[in-house]
Amino acid sequence: MSSRISAERLALGSIAVSLLVLALKFLAWQLTGSVALYSDALESLVNVGGAALALLAVRYAQRPADRGHPFGHHKAEYFSAVAEGIMIVVAALLIVHQALSAFSAPDLSDLGPVGLAVNGLAMVINLLWARVLISWARRHHSPALTASGRHLMSDVWTSVGVLAGLLLALLTGWAILDPLLAIIVALNILREGLMVIRSSVGGLMDSAADPAEQAQIEEIVHTAANGALQVHDIRTRRAGQALFVEFHLVVSGAMTVAASHEICDRIEAALQAKIPGINTTIHVEPDSKLEPDGLNPG
Repeated sequence: MSSRISAERLALGSIAVSLLVLALKFLAWQLTGSVALYSDALESLVNVGGAALALLAVRYAQRPADRGHPFGHHKAEYFSAVAEGIMIVVAALLIVHQALSAFSAPDLSDLGPVGLAVNGLAMVINLLWARVLISWARRHHSPALTASGRHLMSDVWTSVGVLAGLLLALLTGWAILDPLLAIIVALNILREGLMVIRSSVGGLMDSAADPAEQAQIEEIVHTAANGALQVHDIRTRRAGQALFVEFHLVVSGAMTVAASHEICDRIEAALQAKIPGINTTIHVEPDSKLEPDGLNPG
C-alpha cells in the first residue's frame, strides 16, 4: 500500500513540478525570443503531458486482479511510457521545424542575463526532481516513473547545453548558434524518446527479470527447496512493478502430495520474504523427470 501511495504522490508531484518548470521556461523564452529556449520550453510541455499519463498509469496498474485481468493490470505503466516516448519524438520534430525557419533570420537582440537565469532556475528544479524519480523508480521497478525521470534528466542536459551555447553566442555575437542549438536539442530529445519507447516495448514483450534478480531468485530457491531432488526451467517475467517466476520442482516419486506441497509453501514464503510482491508458480514432478541440468537443492 505504501508503494502505491508513494507512486501516486510522486506522479502528482511530477505534474506540479512540470507545470512550474514549463512556466519558467516559457517566461525565459518570452524574455529572450531565443528559439533554443523555445525548444527547451517545448520539451517541458511534453513533461506535463507525460506526468499526467504517468499518474493515470500508476493508478490503473495498482488495481487488483479481476476476472478479465487475472494477472493484474501492471503493464499499464508500459503503455504510459510508450505514449510519453511518442510525445517526446513529436516534440523533437516540432523543434526542428521551428529551428529551420529561424535559420534564415537568427536574432538574439533580446537575449540577456535575466532570461538565462530564469531558465537556469528551471534546470535546477528539474535536476532535483529527476533524481528523486529515478531513485524511487529503480527501487520499485516503475516503468512510467522511470520514463518520466529519464526524460527530465534529458531535459536537464538539454538546458545545460542551451545555456552554455547561448552564453557563447552572447560573447561572440554569433546569432546562428541559436537555431543550431535548437537542432542539437531536437536530436538529443529524439534519441531519448526512441530509447524510452524501446525499453517500454521490451516490457510489453514480457522481458525477463534482470540478471541480478534472476541470480537472487535462484539462490533463494536453491536454499529453500531442501527435500526436493532438483529445480529446473526457472523462468521469470517482469510486468511493471510485478515480478512473476515459475519453475519445475522434482521430488521423489514416493513423496506424498502433502510433503511436496510443504516444500512449495516454504519456497514461496522464502521468495516473498526477500522479494515482496513476487508471484510464484511451481510445477511438481516425479523423479522420472530429472533433467541433465538444474539446481540441486542444498
